[in-house]
Amino acid sequence: MEVTLKERYCHFIGGEWVEPQGGKTFETVNPATGEVLARVAAGDAHDVERAVEAAWQAYHQSWSRTDANARGKILYQIAEIIRKNSEELAHIETLDNGKPLLESRLDMFLAAECFEYYAGAATKLEGKTVPVFGERLDYVLREPWGVVGQVIPWNFPLLMAAWKLAPALAAGNCVVLKPAEQTPLSALRFCELIGDVVPKGVINVVTGFGPEAGAPLVRHPKVKKVAFTGSTEVGRQVMAAAAANVADVTLELGGKSPQIVFPDADLDAALEGVLLGIFYNAGQQCSAGSRLFLHKDVYDPFMEKLVERTRQIKVGDPLKPETQMGPLVSREQQKRVLGYIELGVKEGAQIVTGGKAPEDPELQKGCYVEPTIFVDVQNNMRIAQEEIFGPVLCVLRWSDYETMLQEANGVQYGLCAGIWTRDLLQAHRTAQRLEAGYIWINQYDVYAYGAPFGGYKQSGIGRELAFETLYHYTQQKNVNVDLSGKPSRWFR
Repeated sequence: MEVTLKERYCHFIGGEWVEPQGGKTFETVNPATGEVLARVAAGDAHDVERAVEAAWQAYHQSWSRTDANARGKILYQIAEIIRKNSEELAHIETLDNGKPLLESRLDMFLAAECFEYYAGAATKLEGKTVPVFGERLDYVLREPWGVVGQVIPWNFPLLMAAWKLAPALAAGNCVVLKPAEQTPLSALRFCELIGDVVPKGVINVVTGFGPEAGAPLVRHPKVKKVAFTGSTEVGRQVMAAAAANVADVTLELGGKSPQIVFPDADLDAALEGVLLGIFYNAGQQCSAGSRLFLHKDVYDPFMEKLVERTRQIKVGDPLKPETQMGPLVSREQQKRVLGYIELGVKEGAQIVTGGKAPEDPELQKGCYVEPTIFVDVQNNMRIAQEEIFGPVLCVLRWSDYETMLQEANGVQYGLCAGIWTRDLLQAHRTAQRLEAGYIWINQYDVYAYGAPFGGYKQSGIGRELAFETLYHYTQQKNVNVDLSGKPSRWFR
């Protein structure tokens, strides 16, 4: 379909399109072609201030008085709007991010599902009563923080916005959201579409760069809770900045997730899971199964099929239906990934396929990297320890179970893991010993709303996708009532 983009986009503050106070803009670029898609407002602390004030005004004047049933109905409407406009939103996402159109369509489906899940959850957030001593009634309420700040990554722009917006709104908060500077367009179009459904000021979007717009949002004294998805390095900075105001924080950060193939595994199924786990979205996902622990008894036949299938992956224009992998999100990201590939060679690992930008002349203007597989990888190599965030798989051969587990856990991250075996007792035992927050058995990269997603160690704090996420967007208030009718005395 043809998508008409504006030449210039402003901030969305208080239900209105607002020019940046500093007058600055930046270009958002199609990573497949290098062409400029639009100019977008480059926000700063002044714009963040306006957005936070608009959010608090909306909270006090309307949203805090909107009951859970009404909030849920609004979230249902948002889900339906996404579904009705999913093709347009998917095309915008592909243009801005570079992922194949098929993947963008799936993201829109999942974004709608997310709003629908939390629409139903809005009326299920309950308090409790506590049996206490004497003639007293004690009850606990869950109340929204008020205004929360949310910083969204570029790898799943609208889906990650949904993961954060939906529970925040369901719990009764207003939001100031900063999308990634690489991919702001789908969030801005989303705001256009829901403008008549969501009360003004409940959702505010300030676009711009991290230091100028993201940092002022995170450290704003009136932002009571911060939710961030991105790299572990930036997550540490977010946590430190929010600490100045003792603001609550949830972080979904980096990963270096292992996929473990046992000798009794269904190798065809495992092959599909490994390919999906590392090459989906060109490997640009925190959950990527970027370390493959392959048992020695199946190493050779599995690797033969894996290399063959990887070489068959169709890399190209993400708008073409035959494309299986598009470009990376930016030239900067392409250089980063190619730099890690060069580092891997220097460290002594061997490339068995890929390892460079495609030679196809039609792809030279884009930010492409070939699907790449390293073998002869040692777990202490940087390519096995650090998050590359690209289509690069590190293969480690294993034979001793205890050594394999030690290496699988031997990174700073603990987001996800995959286990492939027909022995379910072995699978459950292994799952218990893996230091990861989300583990798949005989599948990979499958998410279900209601199942908590989040990391161990330096992969983050808190959980998303689940009912428990609503607890991150609320605070507890205890009320203790004297029912005796007798005056309280200090001395008796």
